[in-house]
Amino acid sequence: MTDPDAEIRMQFLFALRSKGVTDARVLGAMEAIDRGPFVRGLFAERAYEDMPLPIACGQTISQPSVVGLMTQALQVEPRDKVLEVGTGSGYQAAILSKLARRVYTIDRHARLVREARSVFSQLDLVNITAVTLDGSFGLPDQAPFDRIIVTAAAEDPPGPLLAQLKIGGIMVVPVGQSDAVQTLIRVRRTDEGYAYDELRPVRFVPLLEGLGKDG
Repeated sequence: MTDPDAEIRMQFLFALRSKGVTDARVLGAMEAIDRGPFVRGLFAERAYEDMPLPIACGQTISQPSVVGLMTQALQVEPRDKVLEVGTGSGYQAAILSKLARRVYTIDRHARLVREARSVFSQLDLVNITAVTLDGSFGLPDQAPFDRIIVTAAAEDPPGPLLAQLKIGGIMVVPVGQSDAVQTLIRVRRTDEGYAYDELRPVRFVPLLEGLGKDG
């Protein structure tokens, strides 16, 4: 008898590969982290589909292929300290926790941070620190970071986040002035300044200043 869960996992990984997620470490991390616990309520049964889904506070959990492509673009090394801006469901931070030494994740919504912490604890992910903060200012107390990933769209890569990136570090951020037209950008910090690559069109919720009403 076949294991239906194993078949779902195989289909999930096949979908990731078909969308361009080919890095073996990233695929291994995404196989290790079950998306199911990060999707609640009505949409739980759709956790293994390659689509974004609504979560609390008017936010979304990104589609897995986009999570995979962003993680791949970040080129995380095992000794890296990573900052994620926009915890959301916690799914992206959980995947990063399998690739990096330490992950700091911040969100303006206290409820999302609480719920994400609960899932991290349930999955025994002990190298993630989740904090309720205005993400547009980053986390200066822990800077500099080897890698920074932003899961909300800004008009330009935020200056405070660029300043918190180590020389030699990489930031991946969606940039765009409207909900409809956004581009995923990879920023590398060099001795001379910052080098930018455009990766692909994306759609993310906007990066907002201040705390959420529940924060």
